[in-house]
Amino acid sequence: MNVDQLITFAAVAEHRNISRAAQALYLSQPAVSGQLRLLQEAFGEPLYQRDGRGVRLTAVGEQLAQYAVRLRDTYAQARAYRDAVRGVERGTLRIGASTTPASYVLPYLIATFHQRYPDVTLHTAGGNTADITGALGALDIALIEGPVGEGLPPDTAVHAWCDDEIVAIMPRQHPLAQTLQQANLQDVTLAQLGGYPLVLREAGSGVRQIVEQAFAQAGVAAQVALEIAGVEGMKEAVRAGMGIGFVSAMSMLHENQALCAFSFAPQPLTRRFSILMPHASAPSRVAERFLALCLEQADGGRVRLVPSQEEAQ
Repeated sequence: MNVDQLITFAAVAEHRNISRAAQALYLSQPAVSGQLRLLQEAFGEPLYQRDGRGVRLTAVGEQLAQYAVRLRDTYAQARAYRDAVRGVERGTLRIGASTTPASYVLPYLIATFHQRYPDVTLHTAGGNTADITGALGALDIALIEGPVGEGLPPDTAVHAWCDDEIVAIMPRQHPLAQTLQQANLQDVTLAQLGGYPLVLREAGSGVRQIVEQAFAQAGVAAQVALEIAGVEGMKEAVRAGMGIGFVSAMSMLHENQALCAFSFAPQPLTRRFSILMPHASAPSRVAERFLALCLEQADGGRVRLVPSQEEAQ
């Protein structure tokens, strides 16, 4: 038994899925399975059992998971302290980001950060909001959309960051789009949307949480025709005529003329992006610098999606 095996087991215990644990640890699935096998051999008892597409811990595994998680967190704090002592010029930064910030904000932040600190090695992990909050133990900083939720790991700091607007999207030839365009309207009501089939993001998506809450508060029944993962998957499903979809307005900045977007009436539907800092009591200098950059790039409650002129040169 060694530290690497226990850290791997902590990730498996949190995700209850070997492939997701492998993604969070930046390891291959065979590597994770091999470490689990050696750990089980050291105990001479099964630590987990296959359960559908995931795993279920045995009684021995549940007890070991408590020790493994504490060891993993202590190790992360020690590494963060090491990085803080060593300085920001070199080091590694593991960034998690949910779908919208990962696609439309993080690339600009990384480009600017790399200009300032070219010798820092960056690793990124993506997923929906639930995926990222579930992987915080293996990250240095995370950018998420929508409600933060409960059950964050101890020693996690939450920083309110910036606002993002959710818009309804549909093909330009959609009957509702034509009606709105003929009336020269730039927004749409939930009651109007309730009369048509809708496409929603997968469970755990920040956009989906906001949209479902809006329909519930308005007392409008949503006719869900399809659930689909990812922003681009959503847009392709809408292009294919599956229904009206919902995305971040920033995802439509470079969209062609096939789709059109409408704000919500009587007021825009917005959600807050947040920055999560696990191991907040002892963050590395690298993580602190990236947090400072994120806050710096939030201009008037919106994220600036282009580097400064000085850094672009």
